[in-house]
Amino acid sequence: MSLALVHARAVDGMDAPPVVVEVHLANGLPAFNLVGLPDAEVREARDRVRAAIATAQFEFPQRRITVNLAPADLPKEGGRFDLPIAIGVLAASGQVDAAALEGCEFLGELSLGGELRPVRGVLAAALHAGRMGRALVVPAANADEAALARATRVLPANDLLAVCAHLNGHQPIEPWRGGLSGPPAEALPDLADVKGQQQARRVLEVAAAGGHALLMFGPPGTGKSMLAQRLPGLLPPLDEEEALACAALQSLHGGFDPANWRRRPVRAPHHSASTAALIGGGAGNILPGEISLAHFGTLFLDELPEFNRRTLEALREPLETGSVTIARANRRVSYPAAFQLVAAMNPCPCGYAGHPRRACRCTPDQVARYRGRLSGPLLDRLDLLVEVPALEEDTLRARPAGESSAVVRERVLAARERQQARQGVVNARLDAAGVDAHCTPDPAGAALLSAATERLRLSARAYHRVLRVARTVADLAGAPRVGAAHLAEAIQYRRGFDEG
Repeated sequence: MSLALVHARAVDGMDAPPVVVEVHLANGLPAFNLVGLPDAEVREARDRVRAAIATAQFEFPQRRITVNLAPADLPKEGGRFDLPIAIGVLAASGQVDAAALEGCEFLGELSLGGELRPVRGVLAAALHAGRMGRALVVPAANADEAALARATRVLPANDLLAVCAHLNGHQPIEPWRGGLSGPPAEALPDLADVKGQQQARRVLEVAAAGGHALLMFGPPGTGKSMLAQRLPGLLPPLDEEEALACAALQSLHGGFDPANWRRRPVRAPHHSASTAALIGGGAGNILPGEISLAHFGTLFLDELPEFNRRTLEALREPLETGSVTIARANRRVSYPAAFQLVAAMNPCPCGYAGHPRRACRCTPDQVARYRGRLSGPLLDRLDLLVEVPALEEDTLRARPAGESSAVVRERVLAARERQQARQGVVNARLDAAGVDAHCTPDPAGAALLSAATERLRLSARAYHRVLRVARTVADLAGAPRVGAAHLAEAIQYRRGFDEG
């Protein structure tokens, strides 16, 4: 047989479109032509495949070889096509049973010695292969990841020789069952370690209960980063659907860790991060950025005003929609980005504006320019702001007296259960119709909100965000309806934006 067809998968954002690797052998001078819109990495597969076939003691055909990666208009990237190309060459030359190829899909990069190396984006490919009723042959290092697609028959292999032995019926590969369950026990930082800062602790609890975006400001060394590090310990574990979405994103980026697939992601990029690093992008393959890698988790931005302003402004749409669409001249990719933003900043460039014991060295213009790095539209999309003031010496000397993360987490879990039972999403993700349906205050609360809207000049967006936060405060209290006390607390957190 001089023509062989091998099934594989490309990467296109969160999708894994099918690719048919067509290998044709013809008479003529020996040549190896690769077509079908391959990038440089894919074109280099010719040398890897030739060496791997020879090392595995197969005969590399001395004929005119044409490999077509169909469809021709879909960009092909990475080393994932090495294995299907090699199998296609061997099948077309009669060294592998071509009839066994129909029920399988193949992914994997080949070393010159024929070993299989892991590739990115295997989970998405496994999910699609299972829907097509095909088994997926992957490098052994990708087996745990692929096994997350429970409906897919995953066949892990260490080298090209093992794959060929399976296809020829000499030594079948046993399907990989996987052994992933919940995340391993990990000692997360405890909220009980935080001394003082009672209001900040309360705001952290509200943020965890409703999934709200939080900004903390205060002098250096007052505990802002310490508080942010304790938010993950207050959040519930991911359910299986959420965990699969997070694992697929991490797989695309190349940072998937099977041991942590049920743990909520925490990302903390440095303030020098570029827009592409934060939002997503790249020169060739458009990769997910930090906001997508923090999907269903926490994105912590320390020293918020030190980020590039254009980078911060790019957060505005994802904060509102929970997704990001990256458009290029010839390509458009969408990634989910339902992250919870936790940010921290100093009140001024020197950090000591309003400090009770240290004088601020900044002029009013410097303070205004520093705070002006955060635009009004960005601040309007944040739900909570809390000041984290400097602590007195006697508070620092005292033993911590606050509640532990375990105690606070119980209240957070109870509040989230109420939200899921009532509306199916956390309060921060309620749309306008959901706010009208579930956040309508009682008459006293409505009067208070009306007065606050007029006095604070709240925008329509800020108005709805106050209602969402008030709904979370009510859920923590177990109240069926939003009241004046819940709204008063929510307005207090919104008031900081206007007076900060």
